[in-house]
Amino acid sequence: MGALSSAESISQSDIINDKFKKLWVEHGDELSLEYAGSYALKGDLVRYGRQTLPGLIKDGMSALSRYYLNNFHDGVRQDALDLISGYYTVSKSSSSPFQIIGFESAPYLPVASAIIVGGITVTTFTLSQVGRSAQHLISSIIFAGL
Repeated sequence: MGALSSAESISQSDIINDKFKKLWVEHGDELSLEYAGSYALKGDLVRYGRQTLPGLIKDGMSALSRYYLNNFHDGVRQDALDLISGYYTVSKSSSSPFQIIGFESAPYLPVASAIIVGGITVTTFTLSQVGRSAQHLISSIIFAGL
């Protein structure tokens, strides 16, 4: 584009370098949201040059979100992309890939996940109190069993 001479680079200017990194991370997030349904991983590594604790937590949440979306929701998205891109052609003789046949377990997954996470949380809190009384030990065993 001719903005810099052959001897210059973006990294020589802190302002331009920071804006470029920010643009790179935001563009990666947008592409990732469109393609994977969650933010891009390791954005803080590009932005700050190191992995931060909030970045690790955000990456963990994005990974869990991707796992859930990829396994339970992206089938319809992929079918739509195949239809739009021309990979799938509509035919009267073949059945529709958009029909749900059989038992669909995906609607129950958020409830089951919330119960599991809640049980682990309550178990953790009660385990920290075990030394105080037998009642806490019994409640910890019950919550762990649930």
